[in-house]
Amino acid sequence: MSYHEPIGPRQVGRIQFGPGRPSPFIKWMLIINGGVFLLQMMIPSWRLESNLGLTPALFFEQFPNRLYQIATYMFLHSTGHFFHLLFNMLILWMFGTEIERAWGTRSFGRFYLLAGLSGALLTLVIFPSQSIPMIGASGAIYGVLVAYWLMFPNRVLYIWMILPVKVKWAIPGLFLLSFLFSGGGVAHMAHLGGALYGLAYLKINWARYGMGRWIKNLHYQRNETKLKHNREKAQNVMKRVDAILDKINDVGIENLSAEERRFLEDASSELSEQDRGLGKNR
Repeated sequence: MSYHEPIGPRQVGRIQFGPGRPSPFIKWMLIINGGVFLLQMMIPSWRLESNLGLTPALFFEQFPNRLYQIATYMFLHSTGHFFHLLFNMLILWMFGTEIERAWGTRSFGRFYLLAGLSGALLTLVIFPSQSIPMIGASGAIYGVLVAYWLMFPNRVLYIWMILPVKVKWAIPGLFLLSFLFSGGGVAHMAHLGGALYGLAYLKINWARYGMGRWIKNLHYQRNETKLKHNREKAQNVMKRVDAILDKINDVGIENLSAEERRFLEDASSELSEQDRGLGKNR
């Protein structure tokens, strides 16, 4: 695959392979996944696939002792299939780099890891008695592919450097081919979980802004209601205070009732508290 850069007002269309230098998070994923793969090959006695891969049956049997496996599984790849690692890292670099540059390293890193966790959780739900370890970054990779599909649907990819296909058709086609021709032993639920997370994240991400505005408006309305209530209460207090002060002018303070004296004291204390509060907020 390669990218096709669209023609702009001051840009001549050109074809390039990949998005250029890996972004920071993706660079670390390439290093970590590659390093773990070398450890798997060089020190098989560590049994990393068994210890760090996600085995649902053992996960539930020994819960919560193997809770870490829902994260560690995504950094392992089958040593007998080098192209599993190569394909995942190639896809991550080609499609994830541009997303990380758009979102920022922290947001993209969180998205990638949560997509992988979603793949693990869906596998645990659908296949709780599975006794074979699940490994691979494909769950997170599928989340990245869905994000790219939603963000750049009209971007043109050149399949095998020859066939131009828009992203909105190329990525679903890739998913379909992977499902039909991947053979046995493939963690389809991890793929689906990561893809669903990617879909939900971007769709909820748009809705979140609407929800944020709704919550902000609700908070504003509540504050306005509270302020209106406080203003009305203060006005009523001042009306009563004015009436009592008028009475003092007419008949003297010694003729006030006990209830009226108590009201004046309470009103004075309350107004003093409000003045102190305003002073702190200035």
